[in-house]
Amino acid sequence: MSNRILFVEDDPELAELIGGFLRSFEFTVEVMRDGIGVVEAVRANPPALVLLDIMLPGKDGLTVCRELREFYFAPIILLTSLNSDMNQILGFEIGASDYVVKTTPPSVLLARIRAQLRQGLAAPVQPAAKPAEKSTLNFGKLVIDSRNRTANYRGEPLHLSTGDFDLLWELSSHAGEILSRDHLLRKLRGIDYDGLDRSMDVAISRLRKKLGDDPEDPRKIKTIRHRGYLFATDVWWQE
Repeated sequence: MSNRILFVEDDPELAELIGGFLRSFEFTVEVMRDGIGVVEAVRANPPALVLLDIMLPGKDGLTVCRELREFYFAPIILLTSLNSDMNQILGFEIGASDYVVKTTPPSVLLARIRAQLRQGLAAPVQPAAKPAEKSTLNFGKLVIDSRNRTANYRGEPLHLSTGDFDLLWELSSHAGEILSRDHLLRKLRGIDYDGLDRSMDVAISRLRKKLGDDPEDPRKIKTIRHRGYLFATDVWWQE
C-alpha cells in the first residue's frame, strides 16, 4: 500500500505539525500551500490520499475536491476549522471520503487516514457528477435553476434580467474559483477585456444588490484585487 499523502494547507505551522506527525509514522507527506495547481499535481503523480483544507487561497478545497473527483478515486479527507453540518453535507455530496475538524487530535486523524486507506483499497470512491451537468445549483438559501432560468433566495424569487441570470449562473457554476473580468466578458458577451471596460463591474454591483450583498464589504461575490471575482461557497447557509 502506498504511503504518500498530499497535504494541502495554507497554515505553515499546522502543515508542519500534522506533516511531521504523519512522517513519524512512516508516511511520505508532500505539502502544498494553496488550491492552485493541486489538480494538476494529483493528475501527474497521484498520491495514496489527499488531505485537503477547505479554506485555501486561490481555489477553495471544495472546488478542488469536486475537480479531483472527475478522475481521482482514492480517499480525500477534508480538513477544516468550521464544524458545519452543511459544509460536511456539501463535502460528501461532491465526493469527499471524510471530514475532519482541525481540533481533532493528531492520533485520531492518523486513525481515520489509515481507515480510509484500507477502505480505499477495497472500494474506491466513484466520481461525483460534474456540476456543469446539473441544471440546479443549491447553496443553502440560494437555489439557482438553469433549466427554468430562475433563482430563489430565502424562499423568495429574485427578479433577474437575462444578463443578471447569465452572470449569476457563470459565477455560481465556478463557486470558489476566481473568475477574471476577461473570462466573464468573453464567456457572457464574446468580447475581450481591454483594461478600461467597467461594464462587468457595474453588472457585478447590480447583482450584488439583488443578492443583498454589502457593497462596502461584499461577502457573497468577493472582489479579488487585480484578479477578478469569486462566488463564495460558505455564506449562503449562515443567514
